[in-house]
Amino acid sequence: MKHAKSNALDQLEPLLAAIRDIAAFKEKTRGVFYLKSRAALHFHEDPKGLFADYRTTGDWQRFPVNTKAERAALLKALRP
Repeated sequence: MKHAKSNALDQLEPLLAAIRDIAAFKEKTRGVFYLKSRAALHFHEDPKGLFADYRTTGDWQRFPVNTKAERAALLKALRP
């Protein structure tokens, strides 16, 4: 699964803006977010749609982000 390119990230811009509003996350490059000095969130695209990979302490967790409900679920997981 490849990392999301600019056109895919364009589709996610409202979600990216909401993540930017969460103070703990710092966006190093568009669509790649860090918690402190560790990569914590990035996006992928494949024929099945768009996905976010999120890591808090252990393994990466994959979240689909194709619908409003899926994006809301990701934001809920990201908020402290």
